[in-house]
Amino acid sequence: MLIDDRQVLALFAVADTVKDSNRAAIADLHRLGVKTVMLTGDNPHTAEAIAQQVGIDQARGNQLPEDKLKAVEAFEAEGTVGMVGDGINDAPALARAHIGFAMGAMGTDSAIETADVALMDNELRKIPTFVRLSQATRSVLIQNITLALGIKAVFLVLTLIGLGTMWMAVFADAGASLLVVGNGLRLLRK
Repeated sequence: MLIDDRQVLALFAVADTVKDSNRAAIADLHRLGVKTVMLTGDNPHTAEAIAQQVGIDQARGNQLPEDKLKAVEAFEAEGTVGMVGDGINDAPALARAHIGFAMGAMGTDSAIETADVALMDNELRKIPTFVRLSQATRSVLIQNITLALGIKAVFLVLTLIGLGTMWMAVFADAGASLLVVGNGLRLLRK
């Protein structure tokens, strides 16, 4: 601020610019059904302005590390909580969240060591990709367990009624293993 004896002559403000990729990442998270909340140490007006620019559902400013931790604990009552952070102030909340993401390019060592996932750059678009891949992995795991147990159950019934042989058991076991591995390899396309 530049002033003289009577009035303000000029007011200078500096602000970070919002990357378009961050807007896209938040939009992707919303399409996946993820509620977004920004917890920041910045003042509430700045937090709200950035949240509106990016499309974040809710913003809370003036958050100290213990405030972020309490917020994460409160959100856990609503469901699974993911926390994205890069600073030492984020470390307690990163540790408490169901899954913590550290932004590795600018992140502090304590945030990176505390988080479950360390992104090696500051690209938020990787978080929706991670969510999609996690959902696909869960689906494939359920399919594989069902497939393997189903094959074992069929072979057990065949054996109990006297139609199962040792060679059928070997082929059923090896076949189930190959089917499970093949189904899991589909994740490489994601």
